[in-house]
Amino acid sequence: MARSIIAALMLLGMLYGCGGEAEEGDLCTRFFRPYPDLVTGRLIMDRQKELLSGMEHYSAGRYEEAVADLESYVSARGTKKYTYLYLANSYLALGKPYEAELKLDHLENSNIADGYRDQTEWYTVLCWLCSDQHDRALKGAREIADGRRHTFQREAKQLVEALSKGS
Repeated sequence: MARSIIAALMLLGMLYGCGGEAEEGDLCTRFFRPYPDLVTGRLIMDRQKELLSGMEHYSAGRYEEAVADLESYVSARGTKKYTYLYLANSYLALGKPYEAELKLDHLENSNIADGYRDQTEWYTVLCWLCSDQHDRALKGAREIADGRRHTFQREAKQLVEALSKGS
């Protein structure tokens, strides 16, 4: 039951995720899927209440509320750097790819970026796609599709195909 509710919320987030009314062929809507919540359910200390609250909103598809809590959390000392990945996804879901890309830049430039390299690369490509920078998105997707083994390689190949067709 809970899984079907989460799946339905993720589908709604995907359908409305890139702002405006999505057309059937909108590549942003077709390819953006929020990164799964791997935080909720972990032991959270009192000083991380905003993180927990933000992730509860994120999991429920309430991205405006997630952004508010997560932005508050990242402005505090001792932030978990992966929070930037969830912030970026929240901004993408709200149709704000430029803000999302800025958050990914924070993660990419952090000392834990290697642990999130695949996610950072893929969601950066989606930021370009959702901000109509199709040439950059195509180049980035090709690099993922043709490069080393990558978590999002299959999705990147599909995006390359879709962008090459001019979908």
